[in-house]
Amino acid sequence: MAIKKAVPGETKIGWIGTGVMGVSMCGHLLDRGFAGTVYNRSKSKAEPLLAKGAQWADSPRAVAEASDVIFTIVGYPQDVRSVILGEDGALAGCQAGNILVDMTTSEPSLARVVFDRAKEKGVHSVDAPVSGGDVGAKEARLSIMIGGESEVVDALSVCWETMGKKIVHQGPAGSGQHTKMANQILIATNMIGVCEALLYGYEAGLDLPTMMESVASGAAGSWSLSNLGPRIIDNNFDPGFFVEHFIKDMGIALAESKRMGLSMPGLALGHQLYLAVQAQGHGRDGTHALQLALASLSGKDWKNRS
Repeated sequence: MAIKKAVPGETKIGWIGTGVMGVSMCGHLLDRGFAGTVYNRSKSKAEPLLAKGAQWADSPRAVAEASDVIFTIVGYPQDVRSVILGEDGALAGCQAGNILVDMTTSEPSLARVVFDRAKEKGVHSVDAPVSGGDVGAKEARLSIMIGGESEVVDALSVCWETMGKKIVHQGPAGSGQHTKMANQILIATNMIGVCEALLYGYEAGLDLPTMMESVASGAAGSWSLSNLGPRIIDNNFDPGFFVEHFIKDMGIALAESKRMGLSMPGLALGHQLYLAVQAQGHGRDGTHALQLALASLSGKDWKNRS
């Protein structure tokens, strides 16, 4: 069976999960001209999309029944199992030829399970986690890491281009999730460096914005430093990505590493530090709230620094 290319104005999309990332990503597709049906556990979080003309569905299954391509971006692997594989999940509402796209950062093994279960029903499945945070989602410049069959990935090219700036097909089902694990490993250790550098600079008496002018444009530059460094300086720890979700991601990466016989001391340290951040009550803050925990280890109160 030929796979139909997604076309604005013709293809009906479904969207499950309208949180910090999903609401912007789905919004771009609606703005592009796709008709959409949405579901979220809290309907209030879907209101911006309903205002754009999206239709509301009372379950993931109902979303799939009204859609050709169904996107999901939820919190945890257990949520993926529920909204896709559950009795009232999206797969139960799919017809042969539909495409399921899970953009949650989840387990590579679960992506394979979804792929196999979908294939039994004649449904196509793609895992496509993203990186770029809330800013990348709002500005449609996400990095999208895709696992799945090339024909299916190609059929959704207009969708990828509407939501992201860097779109790479990594390989078969599960490859997108494995790539996202590599991404999270990089972020975990990089964030330690960002926070420690800012703490050091402050204690050394440097003006932090001035310091940033030099270090962010040199060899030490990174997305986290340029985008989250200013937020740390301004004591803005609102979430672009939740600490508790990052802990989940690192846990998946550690489990996958153990399965492959790998020792990952940097990742393990990052995981432990973020558990401390969560224990201090910052689980629903952004990942850059690591600054608060690292400062407290030195007996410093970052938020109330003079």
